[in-house]
Amino acid sequence: MKILLIGEYSNVHATLAKGLRELGHHVVVVSNGDFWKDYPRDYDVSRKKGRVGGMILYAKLIALLPKMRGFDIVQLINPLFFELKAERHYIFYNYLRRHNKCIIMGAFGMDYYWVHECVTKMPLRYSDFNIGHKLRTDEEAIKYRKDWIDTEKEKLNKYIAQDCDRIVAGLYEYWACYKPAFENKTKFCPYPIIAKNTQPRKFDGTLKLFIGINKERSIYKGTDIMLKAAEDMKAKYGKRIELNIAESIPFNDYIKMMNGSDAILDQLYSYTPSMNSLEAMSNGIICIGGGEEENYNIINEHELRPIVNTAPCYDGVVTAIEYLMNNTNNIDKMKNDSMLYIKRHHEYITIAKKYIEVYEQSLGNKDNTHY
Repeated sequence: MKILLIGEYSNVHATLAKGLRELGHHVVVVSNGDFWKDYPRDYDVSRKKGRVGGMILYAKLIALLPKMRGFDIVQLINPLFFELKAERHYIFYNYLRRHNKCIIMGAFGMDYYWVHECVTKMPLRYSDFNIGHKLRTDEEAIKYRKDWIDTEKEKLNKYIAQDCDRIVAGLYEYWACYKPAFENKTKFCPYPIIAKNTQPRKFDGTLKLFIGINKERSIYKGTDIMLKAAEDMKAKYGKRIELNIAESIPFNDYIKMMNGSDAILDQLYSYTPSMNSLEAMSNGIICIGGGEEENYNIINEHELRPIVNTAPCYDGVVTAIEYLMNNTNNIDKMKNDSMLYIKRHHEYITIAKKYIEVYEQSLGNKDNTHY
C-alpha cells in the first residue's frame, strides 16, 4: 500500500510511518517536523516567519504537488495540515482528493470540532475549554475559541470532515467530540509508541519529577499549575524530591532530559496520557496527569492502572504527588506497569496494523458507502 502522511503532532506520523514501513508498506512523510520539536520527515515543509515565508512555502508546496499523487491513502494530521491560512488549503486538499484514492483526517489536536463541542455540548467533565459547565477564561483558551469558531478555519474543518473518507481520533477526548457528529466515519486508533525492552530505573528514595514546558501553551495545558504544585512539594519535602524542567527544546534533547525520572507531570486538563506522557511511560516513567476511567475503557484495559490521575486543579496535582510520596513501595511496580501498558495498547507495530485495518475498510467501502 502507498501511504502519504501529511503534517506532524508530537511524533505521531513519524512513529506511525516507521511501523507501516516495517509491515512492508511504502510511506512518505511530509511535515514541518512539528516546529522546534524537529521530528523526522521525508519532505520538510517548515515555514520561515513573515509574509515572505508564506509565499516561499506556498511555492514550495505547489512544486511538491506532483510527488503527492498516486497514493492509496493520504492522512492529514489536522484540517490545517500546512503552515498556511485556512483559505489557502483548499487548492491542496482538492488536489490531494482528485489524485489519490482515500483521504483520512486526523483528530489529534486543536480543531473546530474539539473547540466547539467542548464549549457547547461539553461531553467531557473538564477539558482545555471547560471545567464542569463553566468555560475557561484564560487568554489562550479564549484565543483558540476565536481562532476556530465562526472563522475560515471552521469552514475548512467542516469541509474536510464532511468530504474525507475516515476520521481517526488518537485520544478518547477527540473521539468523544467527533463520534456524535460523524458516527460512521469516526474511528479510534491509539497513538503509536516504540515500546522499550530495558528495565526501568529503580526508585532510590528520591522522587525525581520531570515537567516539559511549551512557553506558548503553558497556561492552556495547565503546565503552570503543575509546575507550581511540583515546586511547592519540593519545598515541602526538600531532598526527597528532585524537579527537572525542560522548556521548548527539540524532541531528542527532551528525551535525554526526561530519562532517569520517576514521574512526569503532563496535561492537567486531559482524560488521557499524551504522546509525551506515553513516551515517558514506555521508559518506565509514571505519568501524573490524565488517567480517567474513560481512557481505560476505550482501550479495554480492566487491570492496569499505572497513571496517577489528577483532578484539573492545583490541589489535584498536590494530591497526586503526595500519593507517590506516601506509597513509595509501589513506585517500582507502577513503573513496570507503565511499560506493560504501552506494550499492550500503544506498541507501534500493533497500532500500524490497526491503521491498516482502517485504510483497507476505507478503500473497500469507498464506492458504496455514503455518509
